[in-house]
Amino acid sequence: MVVCDEQGKIDILGLFPEELEEQIVALGEKKFRAKQIFDWLHVKRVATFDEMTNLSVQLRNLLKEKFCLKSLFVVKKLESNTDNTVKYLYRLPDGNHIETVIMEYSYGNTICVSTQVGCKMGCRFCASTIAGYKRDLTSSEILLQIYEAERNSGRKISGVVLMGIGEPMDNFDNVVNFLKILSCDKGMNMSLRHVSVSTCGVVPRIYELAELRLGITLSISLHASNNKARSEIMPVNNRYDIDQLLEACRYYFKVTGRRISFEYALIDGHNDTREDAKELAKLLGGFVCHVNIIPVNKIKERNYKSDRKSAHRFQKYLEELGLNATVRRTLGADIDAACGQLRREYEI
Repeated sequence: MVVCDEQGKIDILGLFPEELEEQIVALGEKKFRAKQIFDWLHVKRVATFDEMTNLSVQLRNLLKEKFCLKSLFVVKKLESNTDNTVKYLYRLPDGNHIETVIMEYSYGNTICVSTQVGCKMGCRFCASTIAGYKRDLTSSEILLQIYEAERNSGRKISGVVLMGIGEPMDNFDNVVNFLKILSCDKGMNMSLRHVSVSTCGVVPRIYELAELRLGITLSISLHASNNKARSEIMPVNNRYDIDQLLEACRYYFKVTGRRISFEYALIDGHNDTREDAKELAKLLGGFVCHVNIIPVNKIKERNYKSDRKSAHRFQKYLEELGLNATVRRTLGADIDAACGQLRREYEI
């Protein structure tokens, strides 16, 4: 249970139905009131307790005293002229900022949500870490990115990727709480098979996630085929090297049966040669997996670069070696839709 303000009020959006019921019964109300309140929060998605019109004024006042109901404010909204991608810069209740992106595909709309304000991981090619880490997001703040995006855009979200600002496995408890509320049949009721969680390789949490058997897709930010190259761009590799990471991935597949996606940000002159492809194919041999090749995003603080031509060449190398590989479709290029760019520019 999360306390969300200095007055000690409880973050009501972060409560499971059973937890909410316990709180409402403690107020002297009937159990069915909790079901009504949960419906107002997660189906009708009201912004204030006063909008819960089938509750008495007395109960609404009690809710105001005991709980806080968070909201996000849209500071900036960018819409792509090429592929209908929408990027939001949200202001949180404490004044911090995060980013969320809606991506349109033939099968529906997928939203990329943030899990932290900033990031501790220090990956050198990523804009999210440059502006610095501030704090973890609560489960309600992750959830509100979806609710607010649907309300503002008028689009129905059918898939979620936790690949925005932050490292999801560094905010494990809040992320798991979010996933359980997201999939609750009394609320949004999204199948977690439509959810992908990305990690740069926080190995102990991968084992914990496997044991929960949530049915999500695990995406591993690998980005190199050997420890030397990976450590140069991803400091997390100095703590959990590739062998440890892949052993955790094998365990995850053994327990869940879910295919793993390996993300590979292609960087010219660093990890893009035929030898790199051979090394990667050998590394992932025997895995039931998919390699997602990503032309590295350009950020002004780094000189890293690649293009789609290089990415498709590397894809061909991998396919010749028997790996299932695709090049990620570039979305929102005209609005700098990559993680962290808008927040960084806004806060500088």
